[in-house]
Amino acid sequence: MIMRCASHGARRHVQPYGKLGGKAWKKGRKSVSTVSKIVPFNSGSRIVETACRTLSVASHGLNALEAKFADRDFAAIFLRMVGMIMNVRGRLIVTGMGKSGIVARKMTATLTSTGTPALFMHPADAGHGDLGMVTPDDIVLMLSHSGESNELGPIIQYCKRFGIPLLGLTARAESTVASASDVCILLPAVREACPNELAPTTSTTVQMAFGDALAIALMEMRGFSADDFHKFHPNGRLGAQLLKVRDLMAAGDAVPRVCEDASLLDATIEMTRGRLGGTAVINQGGELIGAFTDGDLRRTVTGTQQLTEAVGRFMTVPPLSVGPDELASEALRLMHMHNITLLFVCEGGRLMGAVHMHDLLHAGVA
Repeated sequence: MIMRCASHGARRHVQPYGKLGGKAWKKGRKSVSTVSKIVPFNSGSRIVETACRTLSVASHGLNALEAKFADRDFAAIFLRMVGMIMNVRGRLIVTGMGKSGIVARKMTATLTSTGTPALFMHPADAGHGDLGMVTPDDIVLMLSHSGESNELGPIIQYCKRFGIPLLGLTARAESTVASASDVCILLPAVREACPNELAPTTSTTVQMAFGDALAIALMEMRGFSADDFHKFHPNGRLGAQLLKVRDLMAAGDAVPRVCEDASLLDATIEMTRGRLGGTAVINQGGELIGAFTDGDLRRTVTGTQQLTEAVGRFMTVPPLSVGPDELASEALRLMHMHNITLLFVCEGGRLMGAVHMHDLLHAGVA
């Protein structure tokens, strides 16, 4: 960098300010820290005590929230809030600024995954067009610990102008959010775990817990089942745990089956065709009466038995089976418990299909 002196017009070279490799900069710079006193890492006990104190403060905040529900007025307001959300024709629009906004995003995700249609609206974007996502059929849930975030103003005005119900969640009864809300939940006044009592810690934990309580209350009121949950979580490990046996079983001609008077040779051929390591043994009515597996075949042929003998003499009875609407994870549990790799699927005693351990594991069931 070259600078020109104003008085004489002479030029002089100056070390660039941001060039840390320069000797002059290294020599003249002072270390800058964002903290005034750093605790050495060898003070392990103090660090652990701080962590435990944080958890203790958070625990007190959660206990205070739980105690709130014992108050009849608070419980009545909560029930009214739940009723309004249950009866809304549109969606629940959740909003909040700063840390409350982060909690609002998580709350939105929990609500949508448990049966309550919800959207997150960022207050900073609301006044720049995103208010258009709010329809007369919707309801707005506003989170603000202080109840005085300036960015929430346009949303409050919009709700009042178009008669959109506004639900508030704040800790201050005299705040703007509390006074503007049609229904307002007043969270307990809690101490922040931050030693300066400034950084939102306990307050956001309490907000998060209330959001979970609200979502689960709505979930139970809707009768939201595991089947419904699976519709919204088809992928990943969670989706695999909610799969049913009928989703993974082989059916129709893919299921090996023989009658009880079939020969061992016929049963062996059928097992080989099915590639499941076994065959079902059924009666004339199509009901499962036994199972004949690779293990049964090995035990049979090592004896003096002839392959022309009836398979019914050597099949495993009673056969272990599972219903088509059982969770796939339950089928896998039975396989592990009985040390088998194949389960036949029956409904009302009739053979419907077969499920192999490899299919369950390949689908991510655990």
